[in-house]
Amino acid sequence: MWLSSMGARARPLATAVIAAAAVIAGASMAWSQQVVALVDGTPITELDIAQRTKLEQMGAPKPPSRQAVIDMLIDEILEVREAKQYSIDVPESEVESAYANIADHMGADAKKLTEILDHAGSSATALKNRLRAQLAWNALVRGRYKATLEIPDSDVEAALQLHQNQGDEKKDVGYEYTMRPIILIVRTGSPAAAYEARKRDADALRTRFQNCADGIPFARALNDVAVRDQVLKFSADLPDQLRAILDGTEVGHLTPPETTAEGVQMFAVCGKRQTKNDTPGKKQIRDEIFEKKFSAQAKRYLQQLRREAMIEYK
Repeated sequence: MWLSSMGARARPLATAVIAAAAVIAGASMAWSQQVVALVDGTPITELDIAQRTKLEQMGAPKPPSRQAVIDMLIDEILEVREAKQYSIDVPESEVESAYANIADHMGADAKKLTEILDHAGSSATALKNRLRAQLAWNALVRGRYKATLEIPDSDVEAALQLHQNQGDEKKDVGYEYTMRPIILIVRTGSPAAAYEARKRDADALRTRFQNCADGIPFARALNDVAVRDQVLKFSADLPDQLRAILDGTEVGHLTPPETTAEGVQMFAVCGKRQTKNDTPGKKQIRDEIFEKKFSAQAKRYLQQLRREAMIEYK
């Protein structure tokens, strides 16, 4: 009887607690959906601002101002909308690939990156929206202003000469590499020991490999070894680390083994020709000039879109 009486008195209390929790949850939901600004009818909500603020905090020494975050979101809406006007609609697969690349650079996978963002108070959606806008905007500006953004060789030569006169030496000699990728295949799902064994096989092959004429047929005859078609690469197109490896590998020999999704890969350096047409120094200069021209053109374009847009603050 006592228990029954207690239960009867507890039920109204429990009902009141649940009702209060529902009110609080409803208020929180209403706040997150509160519209702060409209960009040609497209809303920016409190939730959008909160999640983008947390996202920006993850890569900055100090948090951006609220207005700076709102401006970012306005710009991205305008960028994506303008890109669609020119039939540029970034595929979801491209956005997911960019998202996975960020995760990879952080030493994680996409799932882990999503967990990190959620824990920080942001979301995968916030980051993907930013990536989608960047991809669309870059494609649009590059496409619409292709002729304007072209850089004459004379500009590159002049800038390179200026750097050299100021004591900032740029590499003015590059190489054209003729290579054959060689993969010691490791089956998907194999344990780490399998990769270690194949690395030992790769080291043994490097010892025997003295020239491409004899080494390529020998490698092709080995079990679970694939020799890919010949590729040509210019040093200007390669990252510094890979360029250093190729420069340190004699013609007719193999580069050190590295692990890939297929197994253990090496490159047979079958030719190395010096060239001054496209060098690492020239590429760096060309990239620097392009970035300045691109940024200036993109800024002018976005300012025009802002002048033409209907932006309302609530």
